[in-house]
Amino acid sequence: MTREEAPGEREIAVVAFAQTDHRRSTDELSEVEMLMPVLHDVLDRTGLKTADIGFTCSGSSDYLAGRAFSFTLALDGVGAWPPISESHVEMDGAWALYEAWTKLLTGDAETALVYAYGKSSPGSVRDVLTRQLDPYYVAPLWPDAVSLAALQAQALVDAGDTDEPALAAVAARSRASATSNPHAQLRGPVPHGDYAVRPLRTGDCPPVGDGAAAVVLAAGERARQLCARPAWIRGIDHRIEAHSLGVRDLTDSPSTRLAAERAGAFERPVDTAELHAPFTAQEVVLRKALRLDDSVRVNPSGGALAANPMMAAGLIRIGEAAARIHRGDSDRALAHATSGPCLQQNLVAVLEGDPR
Repeated sequence: MTREEAPGEREIAVVAFAQTDHRRSTDELSEVEMLMPVLHDVLDRTGLKTADIGFTCSGSSDYLAGRAFSFTLALDGVGAWPPISESHVEMDGAWALYEAWTKLLTGDAETALVYAYGKSSPGSVRDVLTRQLDPYYVAPLWPDAVSLAALQAQALVDAGDTDEPALAAVAARSRASATSNPHAQLRGPVPHGDYAVRPLRTGDCPPVGDGAAAVVLAAGERARQLCARPAWIRGIDHRIEAHSLGVRDLTDSPSTRLAAERAGAFERPVDTAELHAPFTAQEVVLRKALRLDDSVRVNPSGGALAANPMMAAGLIRIGEAAARIHRGDSDRALAHATSGPCLQQNLVAVLEGDPR
């Protein structure tokens, strides 16, 4: 949905972003203990207090936590008083941001706090993610997330869209970019490693780790009061592929292309793209769908190959893109989030800073 099609014609911006230092394991911390410093940090960046927030929305997964309604425990990190208007999505936090954005568009709130978190370290995330699959034909076979990504990568190799050296170059560039990201789990030269599932090597795959992130949204003049250079959300949209892998062309992502078109990404060039591509081959698919050439800086933060906290990595892509606009490093950025096997669900947001 572009801003021109949105009700109310309100301008909404990301005015603050914070995240944890992403780590392989945080056994010593509960989800609340991991989340609280991030919430304090993002509010401190704006000078707001919990009572100043009009709407709160979170993204997480009960599958990772291993308990039903686990997100209610995380609300302890927000605070029990004063009472808040709150919602939750069982998805990556990027979709929580989408809900908060629509809430602000209606005029029911001026500010929103969006946060997401995930701890993948307690179990085998490769096996947990099989629960996303078709429960009748695919899930009983227990194909894990890396094996499915390898099927996609092999389809790209067979189609002549990429090869193993090209995938290794994507990984090397991402980890090199992460050198300047103090929150990244993997930085700098990382061995490409042995095959995880051919043709993917360990370097083509994201690290397993724990982490959290949060952003603050604000509308209109309130955004300008809270941030020197707000990152205005000019358009945001999400689309879904068919559930069955067998009816999809894994070398393409029409849902990403459609979401980008509806978000206005093709109206003018972007200078930065933060892509939620957990596997190197998925960046190849996304670059083609989003029409990104070498003039666009892709994943300057290192992307999901440098840190991929489940349920927060997509929100981090939006936050990283917004932070570059806040700093003046970008004027028009694209942020992408995905969920499901082989880029099944895709969200695209276009952010802009005020002219300098």
